[in-house]
Amino acid sequence: MGPVGARPAVLRGWEPPATLYGRGHRGVDLAAPPGTPVHAVAPGRVSFAGRVAGRGVVSVHLAGTSLRTTYEPVRATVTKGEEVAAGDVLGTVEPTGSHCTTSCLHWGLLRDKTYLDPLSLLPASLLTHGPSRLLPVLGVPLPREVE
Repeated sequence: MGPVGARPAVLRGWEPPATLYGRGHRGVDLAAPPGTPVHAVAPGRVSFAGRVAGRGVVSVHLAGTSLRTTYEPVRATVTKGEEVAAGDVLGTVEPTGSHCTTSCLHWGLLRDKTYLDPLSLLPASLLTHGPSRLLPVLGVPLPREVE
């Protein structure tokens, strides 16, 4: 599952900056109406839950990795230091504070200080039309097939 459901529309994709402070889009914008639950995409520990420049932001350091996911604008229901499992609700999409022209969730991914494409955390089947599956890469086992 992605942060706001299985297959939300990508309103704006990841555009890596050429330099550390260069122009680009350091994440993806996913269509999500206000009040939509925001889920952790992998297990980890909440490293930040608060406001930045007037927007609610939640960051999760992914267990056993140097990766950190960020979600905004989010009305957090978690607190810094809290352990979360993949799929746990981190909060809900806030009605204001987004840079999108319509309501969205901005989802980011960093390895240390390097921005990465957060869609790389999702299995290809979620990005196409195959069955929903969680990636085992971050310690989440694949679900058993139901016949």
